[in-house]
Amino acid sequence: MLRRRTRSGSISSDASVPGADENDSSACTAPGALIDRFLDALWVERGLSPATLEAYRADLMGFDRWLKARSDDLSLGVAQAGDLQEYFAFRLINNAKPRSVARLVSSQRRFYRYLIEAGLRSDDPAVRLHPPRLGRPLPKSLTEKEVEALLEAPAVQTAVGLRDRAMLEMLYAAGLRVSELVSLPLTRVNTRQGVVRVLGKGGKDRLVPLGEEALAWLETYLRDARPTLLEGRSTDALFITARGEAMTRQAFWHLIKRHARAAGIDKPLSPHTLRHAFATHLLDHGADLRSLQMLLGHADLSTTQIYTHVARERLKALHAEHHPRG
Repeated sequence: MLRRRTRSGSISSDASVPGADENDSSACTAPGALIDRFLDALWVERGLSPATLEAYRADLMGFDRWLKARSDDLSLGVAQAGDLQEYFAFRLINNAKPRSVARLVSSQRRFYRYLIEAGLRSDDPAVRLHPPRLGRPLPKSLTEKEVEALLEAPAVQTAVGLRDRAMLEMLYAAGLRVSELVSLPLTRVNTRQGVVRVLGKGGKDRLVPLGEEALAWLETYLRDARPTLLEGRSTDALFITARGEAMTRQAFWHLIKRHARAAGIDKPLSPHTLRHAFATHLLDHGADLRSLQMLLGHADLSTTQIYTHVARERLKALHAEHHPRG
């Protein structure tokens, strides 16, 4: 009987199935023990997270239960390629999500590869399994009317409202990440030239124009609101809280959600919503992909290409709504 040390440090032994063929090493090992051995090896070799390992365990145990329901003679160790194909068809018919099926393919392929490497099996029933193609999720965005409503939501009669309006205008006009916006120092904004120098991911600088509307609101904030919020205190941060401290990403995200509710926007939002709207609306109005890449600060053009899919989906929706044969 093989004894081994588990991830918890305890010693356990592999259980054998009574009456199994002793010449078939995989058949004479209980599925639970096989899975334990597989996950132990995966943890040691790949350092996968506990959550991933437990997901793999659930996938494999689910497959084993399905096999047992079909026949008492079936189990993980002796399953054939046809069994795997039928199981995936079963999962898809029952509306399994593509990402769940893709992870299931991964767990099966790794499991049977492990059995071969461990000398527990000579053939690989999962060799022809291929994960479903996962389309990249389209970024959540807002229509131009929704953006206008959001920008107009802050009460600009107050210093805090002026600050919020200036921040929203800059976020949309320059396509900034929220983290880039809240970390801006005064020295990185040139109101005379109407540009902002942004420190993006990987410590890379990019120069982004603000546009007349955003620049006007920024200048109004600097003149009428920021000194009021500071109350004589000093800081290099461009945007500050009512306590005169630098605005945080979390605090500003709460402000966006509050103003979205006030504007009647009930779509799910993310911290990147206005950045996505910036990119989508630029493409809708004829911007080229290379220029958009530079404005967004994407290192790879393939990252920017997702927005062409967004624009294409909007064109399809417009066609379906307005074309006589849509």
